[in-house]
Amino acid sequence: MASQDLFELLTGQTERHLVPCWSGHLVHAQVLPALEELRQAAMQAGFELAIASSYRSYQRQLSIWKAKAAGQRPLFADNGTALDSADLSEEQILERILRWSALPGTSRHHWGTDLDVYDAAAMPADYQLQLTPEECEGLFKAFHGWLDDCINSGDSHGFFRPFDLDRGGVAPEPWHLSYRPLADSFARSFDFDAFQRLMAQGEWPLLEWIKPRAQEIYQRYVAPEGATLC
Repeated sequence: MASQDLFELLTGQTERHLVPCWSGHLVHAQVLPALEELRQAAMQAGFELAIASSYRSYQRQLSIWKAKAAGQRPLFADNGTALDSADLSEEQILERILRWSALPGTSRHHWGTDLDVYDAAAMPADYQLQLTPEECEGLFKAFHGWLDDCINSGDSHGFFRPFDLDRGGVAPEPWHLSYRPLADSFARSFDFDAFQRLMAQGEWPLLEWIKPRAQEIYQRYVAPEGATLC
């Protein structure tokens, strides 16, 4: 089981490891130099790398979950189309939230290693950012194509896409970048004991649907690719 300090970092319950970047978004102190390098590389390629979301606290993730479970924030189909929560059962609502939003305390955004990015230079002044697959194939297609090339060539300054493919858990998110030199270690540290410890706090909406499926949900939506329960 992770130490208390590491558990707090993994679950978004401390900001001790964070520093602000150029936009004011918080990132892990060890991520900032590489992020600045990626930003400069994007600039040289004609893009303005901007951050939609970086560090997110446990309480912020909890508020997102509560709002989605209550129908106060939209739920999405796999293709990014908005759904009406009134047409879904509680179990279906749980599945829709899990596909796009991590359970509070399990988000990679808690670590300060992960961020959602877009090309500010391509975005019209009156446009409302959506972070959808359609945007990545439309408005930001050139930017994401450039990121693809950087990642595939090993010239991405340590960043990769943890949700590049649909593996039956979290839906693909091309906009989500992660700093592998730190994030892989944090992902391995978030074991099933940590998941159970969070579940015992009893703060998750739809907990009555989560508990009977705890191992499955951990394996599909939390554990790093290829991990198995001990």
